[in-house]
Amino acid sequence: MYLSSVSVPCPGIFYSTSARDGTLSRIRIPGGIVTTRQFRVIADLADKFAAGYVNITNRANFQIREVHTEINAEVLQQLREVGLASPIPGVDHLRNIMGSPTAGIDAEELIDTRSLIRALDNYITTHPELAPLSPKFSIAVDGGGALKICDRPNDIVLSAVEISTQIYFHLKLNLGKSFLDTGILLQPQVCVDLVDAIAKVYLQYSALEQQNITPYRKSRKLRLFEVLHNLGRERFLQEVESHLSYCLQQLPNIPTSAFTQSYLTRYLHFGVHPQRQQELSYIGVVLPLGTLETWQMHGLADIAQGYGSATLRLTPWQNLLLTDIPEQYIHEVKSKIEHLDLHWSPTKIHSAFVACAGSTGCASSATDTKNHALKLAEYLDQRITLNQPVNIHFTGCPKSCAQYNNGDITLLGVSEEKYHIYVGDRDNESKFGRELYQFVAFAELPALIEKILQVYTAQRLTRHESLGEFANRYSIAQLQQMVEEGRRDTRDKGDTGDMGDKTIQNLKSKIE
Repeated sequence: MYLSSVSVPCPGIFYSTSARDGTLSRIRIPGGIVTTRQFRVIADLADKFAAGYVNITNRANFQIREVHTEINAEVLQQLREVGLASPIPGVDHLRNIMGSPTAGIDAEELIDTRSLIRALDNYITTHPELAPLSPKFSIAVDGGGALKICDRPNDIVLSAVEISTQIYFHLKLNLGKSFLDTGILLQPQVCVDLVDAIAKVYLQYSALEQQNITPYRKSRKLRLFEVLHNLGRERFLQEVESHLSYCLQQLPNIPTSAFTQSYLTRYLHFGVHPQRQQELSYIGVVLPLGTLETWQMHGLADIAQGYGSATLRLTPWQNLLLTDIPEQYIHEVKSKIEHLDLHWSPTKIHSAFVACAGSTGCASSATDTKNHALKLAEYLDQRITLNQPVNIHFTGCPKSCAQYNNGDITLLGVSEEKYHIYVGDRDNESKFGRELYQFVAFAELPALIEKILQVYTAQRLTRHESLGEFANRYSIAQLQQMVEEGRRDTRDKGDTGDMGDKTIQNLKSKIE
């Protein structure tokens, strides 16, 4: 079998991994930008070898699940020809380069990062000596526009900043649970050299028993941040500098506002937005839980080819953009998106829903998160109207594979059909936020979440206060009390939902 299946955490197209629902393959899409030809090839691949759908991942990759038929050498060669597979199989498992989905079309960005992302990807895919890198070795390049990705978890983050009218990339390094602000500024043309130097330091100090380590991760690999911790900041940077022909320029006190993004701005790209190119717009399309059926893929490719520039852009928030749409065709394109059973509105309840593969696809998951999320979205869509996104995150285990940052509401599967509910910011006790309820059966969950949303929309300070910000202003006891009081509104409407007063009181007693 040309496409080998091994038990690894980060599959590629040459080296897939086994999952509960079949073989899982992943296709790297550097910067998330894909041509319509590539889009159709992936759709055909999912039709012929899998179950007729694909997932967009939180790194803007394509993931093909339920692969039950061998992907042969001829198909892999076709993928190479259209730029979807590395010419060197040994580096195929490395993570794609993450970039802003609006690179080159964002009027606020400081620099178009697309050429740098292509250069970094070319460096990775043409250097076989990089095969022993950790499969989680990851790079993000942020151009400083409105839609930032510099808050996403990556080993190396290059964020554009403007210092005295000159554009530089500021270097941040992942420390595991936080980032190291190095203060190092790089001119765009030396960024590939810097990444090469970091990779050499990693390879030198991570391979203590290099001869016993295979390039396909059957043995554990140190993460880059572990090497950084072992060497210490100063020595690590000295080692990196030793591989360069110039000294690294450090500037303290770089404004941190350039490297952060509020929760809500992650979803404001939904809908129609003007590009920096005159009379052109992009449309942010919502994909339910990041899933696309292949007939929808062909329909989107038709739109991109007929009305845009024959490209589509995947986002790290598991949706996509149709770009370069002339203003006179916006209404027509929106209608065609609707005909694909898709939409673009950030106020639709499932616009900010996120869910991991769940128990049908992953042995680690305690609950059927995907189906539960879809059922909850359908329930709430008929009962709740929002003016801005509410991020509801389903995860079947504590690993939180689908979403790294905490959401407004996190639902952690803890046993079959039961969830713990978390709200607001993380605290010292849980990475998901503050625990509001424990062991809520899924049958009780929709009405409970409905009441939480009703309390939030009725009592938030402003229309733009997020649910997480709202929850952070109250103690857990106060939030529970407000949810209980929310029952009165439900009774006034003559609808008790799927969960009555006694159930809410029982949930309150569990958490106490």
